[in-house]
Amino acid sequence: MHYRKMGKINEELSALGFGAMRLPTLDDDNEIIDAGKATEMLDYALNNGVNYIDTAWPYHGGNSEEFVGNYLADLKTRKNSPDLSRKDLYIATKLPVWLVESHEDADEYLEKQLNNLQTDYIDFFLLHALSYDRWDDMEKIEIVKWLKEKKAEGKVKYIGFSFHDELKLFKEIVDYTDAWDFCQIQYNYIDLEYQAGKEGMHYAADKGLGVIIMEPLRGGLLARKPPQEILDIWEESEQNISAAARALQWLWDQKDVGIVLSGMNKLYEVKENIETASKSGLDALPKKEIKLVEKAGRIYKEIAPVDCTGCNYCMPCPESVWIPRVFDYYNQAHIYDNYKEMSEKYFELKEENQADNCIACLVCEDKCPQDLPISELMTEIDQYFSKAK
Repeated sequence: MHYRKMGKINEELSALGFGAMRLPTLDDDNEIIDAGKATEMLDYALNNGVNYIDTAWPYHGGNSEEFVGNYLADLKTRKNSPDLSRKDLYIATKLPVWLVESHEDADEYLEKQLNNLQTDYIDFFLLHALSYDRWDDMEKIEIVKWLKEKKAEGKVKYIGFSFHDELKLFKEIVDYTDAWDFCQIQYNYIDLEYQAGKEGMHYAADKGLGVIIMEPLRGGLLARKPPQEILDIWEESEQNISAAARALQWLWDQKDVGIVLSGMNKLYEVKENIETASKSGLDALPKKEIKLVEKAGRIYKEIAPVDCTGCNYCMPCPESVWIPRVFDYYNQAHIYDNYKEMSEKYFELKEENQADNCIACLVCEDKCPQDLPISELMTEIDQYFSKAK
């Protein structure tokens, strides 16, 4: 593992951060974490140098923080657990700003989160998924003043925000206060100009903020076997590495990238990402490789019809539509030109999980950090797969 310092934060942080948003689950239920498998994954990560764990109030239906808290508490007593203590680790979680209307609300959620995590302080504390509406609400209640107070009290060490909106707003938030220690943005070789993007990353770093990267593999898309158009590009590469390793190496090659979060779901993913991190670093990629990766990003952007990252913020759907899975099958049908196979998978879903069960209530659209027109897309996808009947 190699370690990085971010902006004005004087800490040795693992280049790879463990994202606790896509942990293994039981019975295809995103809210029921498979604690045994997830513990095995975290053990391996921590034993191999990962020291940053990222969670949030809504992850896994509210159960992610509690799982992380139980894991931390068991470090002292569980047989064969990593030989680490709480002070050796950096824990990040996020204030659910959409539920906060006052400092009193913020206090209440912070105390609940501290309790969930079984700790008396949080290392990296973020305002979660800021957008125009959410930032406007937070400005009105002077949330930054509250954050400064919590930092002074020692309940949080570093304050920042995660972001899902336009570059213009991102810069406004960065410039709003010099109290920010860091920010968290979606960035990968497809999303160079999406939301904060590359320009936003450089802007924040130039202001002294650490920059944490989320969605480095675009919800797993960049870890899958690439379509032929992308394989043709990799034929020109001198590197014989996995798709995920290419995406991660490209990020770690950049000086303004701090921690790269990966929401790993299986032990082999943890092992591979740690191995990649150990072989990566600043300016390690030849210019030819960088150009090939960014060329591949342009191709992916052309062939993937829906910008869904599989974050599950839209779930659960009141009508039981399995929104991320529906989008995944639709994207795969286009990216890999395998309509027949994806149609079969789509119709293996329960009827209530399929796109035609959408009633356009728009509950999901209010939650989507990518601002997708989900109800319109459900109509489009229903028509698309219905041709296979």
